[in-house]
Amino acid sequence: MTERLLGVDAARAVALAGMFATHTLPLVDDDGAPSMTGLLADGRSSALFAVLAGVGIALSTRGLADGRAHAAAGAGLVVRGALVGLLGLALAGLDPPVAVILAYYGLLFAVAVPLLRLRAPALAAGAAVMVVAGPVLSHLLRAGLPDGPGPQADLGSLADPGQLFLTLTLTGYYPVLPWTAYLLAGMAVGRLDLRTPRVAGALAAGGAALAVAASVSSAVLRATGNVPEVTGRQYGSTPPTTWWWLAVDTPHSATPFDLAHTTGTALAVIGLALLLPRAVLWLPAAVGAVPLTLYTGHVLWLAAQPTDGLPTLLVHLAAAVVTGVVLRLCGVRGPLETAVSAPGRALRRVAARPGGSPLRT
Repeated sequence: MTERLLGVDAARAVALAGMFATHTLPLVDDDGAPSMTGLLADGRSSALFAVLAGVGIALSTRGLADGRAHAAAGAGLVVRGALVGLLGLALAGLDPPVAVILAYYGLLFAVAVPLLRLRAPALAAGAAVMVVAGPVLSHLLRAGLPDGPGPQADLGSLADPGQLFLTLTLTGYYPVLPWTAYLLAGMAVGRLDLRTPRVAGALAAGGAALAVAASVSSAVLRATGNVPEVTGRQYGSTPPTTWWWLAVDTPHSATPFDLAHTTGTALAVIGLALLLPRAVLWLPAAVGAVPLTLYTGHVLWLAAQPTDGLPTLLVHLAAAVVTGVVLRLCGVRGPLETAVSAPGRALRRVAARPGGSPLRT
């Protein structure tokens, strides 16, 4: 593993730490203003998690030789997404005090399948289109539907696949239709040469500029337009009562400005992580190399012992560090990472290159 790829894993550790923090610390202070956790991590950590899903998919599907190899990789992604999705539904069924992202995350893997042949420019253009088109389509399609996000989807939701699909794509906590922008942005990043400081610097600077531009633009529209006052949290489903709702940029609103801002912050974090020296990256990269195992353990822990506060956060972070370091020193992958990726690896081996040489993974 090179220093640059250690940077990607380190960025995953940042996403995990941010999600742990938003799950255990107050997002607003006693006066109702955003807390430090709310300002830094709310909405941004989950977006970074989704962008990094796209990065990982792009990195794992580089060097595919032909249509058969693409088909095998696509089939592997579908199976992987199904396993991650089922895990997410099972975790939600334990009634944890947090919104579980994994079922939505799993569906994003399936969405990525027809995108595997696209190069970075096409993926980046698709991300830019979906930043606007995703929220607009969601606004139109949710007209007349009950307000989201509603109860979390669990394994029992499989009995009504239509409603489950509606929840995951439109009305749930992390709706896949607008969130496809994160997937496309991440896949575009994963198609770049992440070993070069020039690319890393461009991601950091460009991401920061995008984040600032989105926030400023939203603020101008809210100051000059007829934008409704935001009360409470809008989990990816701002009310389809007026188009002015799409001008807000509050966390998890999945409006064009929220998507642009959080995509920008995600790119900035990835770029900065790629610029850090290897000695600094080793520890966070060990944690970020096992995100599924650590996230699942975190949710299970909160479901069994739903406490919050700084001591809880510190214990969860310490457990994550110990787990990541031990697995790295033992030279093994996380158990859940191994379980969900094994079918895809098997399919890739079946679709070996002519002459018997295996595909690059």
